[in-house]
Amino acid sequence: FLRCSIICYILQSKAAITEGVCGDVKMSGFCTKQISKPMTNFQNAALAMRILIFLCTLICCWILVNPLSGYSLKKCTVRESLNDTNMKVICGKKNLQTIPEDVPRKVRSLDLSINNIVVIKTFDFKDLSALQSLNTSCNRMSHVDDGAFSDLVVLQELNLANNRLNTLSDHLFQGLGNLSVLRLDYNHIKIISSFTFQNLSSLNVLNLPGNQLNVLKKVQTILLFTHLQELYIASNGFTFFQSQDISNKIFKITADVLPKLHYLNLSDSGQNGSMTWDVPDRYFLSHMKSLNLSGVHMSLKEMSVVLQSLNSSLTSLILSHLGEDRISALSNIDCHIATLTTLSLRYNNMSFVSEGLLKSCTYLIKLDISHNALTHLSHQSFSSMKQLTTLDLSNNMISSVPNATHNIQSLTILDLRYNTINKLDSFDFDLKLLDLGRNSIPSLRYVFKNCLQKLENLQLGGNMLRSIHKGDFESLQSLKTLILFDNQIDTVEDGAFQGLVNLKMLHSELNRLSKINIRATMFRGCSALEKLDLSWNRMKYLHYGELKSPPFSLLPSLKILIISSQHPFGMLNIPANFLKDLKYLLAFSARSLNIKSFHPNTFIYTPQLWSLDISLNEFTALSTELFHPIPRLNRLDLSKAQLQSLDFLIGDKLTQLSYLQVRKNDFTVVSDTMIRSLTALVYLDLQDKTFTCDCSNAWFIQWVTTETKHRLLMPMTLPATIRWSTPTISFRLISMTQSGGTSV
Repeated sequence: FLRCSIICYILQSKAAITEGVCGDVKMSGFCTKQISKPMTNFQNAALAMRILIFLCTLICCWILVNPLSGYSLKKCTVRESLNDTNMKVICGKKNLQTIPEDVPRKVRSLDLSINNIVVIKTFDFKDLSALQSLNTSCNRMSHVDDGAFSDLVVLQELNLANNRLNTLSDHLFQGLGNLSVLRLDYNHIKIISSFTFQNLSSLNVLNLPGNQLNVLKKVQTILLFTHLQELYIASNGFTFFQSQDISNKIFKITADVLPKLHYLNLSDSGQNGSMTWDVPDRYFLSHMKSLNLSGVHMSLKEMSVVLQSLNSSLTSLILSHLGEDRISALSNIDCHIATLTTLSLRYNNMSFVSEGLLKSCTYLIKLDISHNALTHLSHQSFSSMKQLTTLDLSNNMISSVPNATHNIQSLTILDLRYNTINKLDSFDFDLKLLDLGRNSIPSLRYVFKNCLQKLENLQLGGNMLRSIHKGDFESLQSLKTLILFDNQIDTVEDGAFQGLVNLKMLHSELNRLSKINIRATMFRGCSALEKLDLSWNRMKYLHYGELKSPPFSLLPSLKILIISSQHPFGMLNIPANFLKDLKYLLAFSARSLNIKSFHPNTFIYTPQLWSLDISLNEFTALSTELFHPIPRLNRLDLSKAQLQSLDFLIGDKLTQLSYLQVRKNDFTVVSDTMIRSLTALVYLDLQDKTFTCDCSNAWFIQWVTTETKHRLLMPMTLPATIRWSTPTISFRLISMTQSGGTSV
């Protein structure tokens, strides 16, 4: 291939010498005009030279499109990790019908979910011996060849959920001795062969919900694995759970078949109240810690028996989709389990929590009553819970913060999302996280005055706030995260964040802040801020001239700044000194701002910049000086920026750039000078690009195929299909003779 490229270069040079006397032959790419008059010998030679270039290029292109060359992935991308010690390949949602053949051998995680794969064949994963995680969920698989996974000797997680598997054969999981997590939920499994799980000696978690097993005897082989800790078998139509069904006649197992089982999910089991439980010996499940009986079709009497049989070990209990009446009847039983610390009562259509409902739950640490119909609670609903730290009341119909929560002195996390709260009173307890998102709160005046001094995380997104006033957060000196996204904020007073001396993260996206609102004095008092998100607001600048007062000059610790997608028509320009005083900024995102150019001095204030996203703009071209001040740049996203050339990257300024994304632009040539300037490049994304098949690109494809072939540390992402654009060619093939004649 290298010889081919050299020949092309030589022939192109020779053709250029004769161009001055070949005026009757105009060439662009592969296009030539018909020769309309007699040609001289010299002109014949020139045309022949051009034809040789054409033939040479065809040969090059034939070599270049060999799908087996190197590690250029056609329909997959490499994300997150850029080295072979933790390489992750994403092939999801690619409409694949078979397993790709070009997956790098050193891949550690492979995602093939949400495709149309029907069969996994014996050699589909051959040589992927380093693979640790494989996700093939949400396909159409009805068959997997025996031994298809035999090469995956270090595989730890296998996800086959949401497919059409009917039978699990004896040798299906051959070679998976290190597998610890296996998901087979929501298939059509009816048959499990006797030796299906015999090689899975390390299996800890097995998911089998949503299949058609019907009787427990079909899963008896699972119980051979003494290391199994979590077993999910909900929605399989079981009507009995009896120890007699777990036969030990064939496999010679004792009655204590699940000595290390920690979690059991029997949700939605049984039909019309027919589910029964018969466990003659309590020791059978003596290590059970978590139990899910959500929606189980079992009588109250049977459920009482279940709970009483586990009262010495159970720490977590889920009782969802049972209804308010059944919860009331069971509360006295489950709350008397002395070891119980976590209780979930979601989706029970509960409208009220009385004083006595949970009175016996004195040892609870976490309580979840979300997704009900609660409108109010008794003042003493939680008074007996002296150890409760986490309370989830989200997704109810509560209109104010319940007084009942004020009596829980131990509470540190309170979740009140998705309620109808429209008024806040002062808080008198020591929370660390308060989530009030997605309510109807219009104002914060005096709400947090002299309270919540230990609060670290405050979530107020999705409310009806219009203004932030000075002093609103003054007492929250421990606050580290403040979420204000998706309100209607159009006014922020000077010093509105005064007192937030420990604030690290501020999210104020999806509001109505304009360039007038976003000013330096607005951020007075929160000099420790490290991340600021102002995307989806209304900043707009008509030119990129310098501002009298740069907006972030009082944020010397800022490391991440996001200003993407300003409305209604974009930001248009970024002022030259917009980033002034941000000398520790590491990441800057300015996506989709309708920007056409940058001032060359934009980044002179951010010498530490490591990640830059300026995709989805309308640049056409960028200044070569733009990146000089940021030599430490490691990641650059220029996708969908209408760039016609990448030559602005040429030079020695970006020697640390390892990640470059330039998909969906208008350039047709990638120059060798540009690529060789980026000496640290590891990840290059050129998806959805069309290249012209001529000598100007021949070196580039040769570089891809050779570099990625020899350096596995360089996983390249190329277009799904390298489409070679070849114009219609009209020419006469001329062969030269010594006498100067021609033959067609």
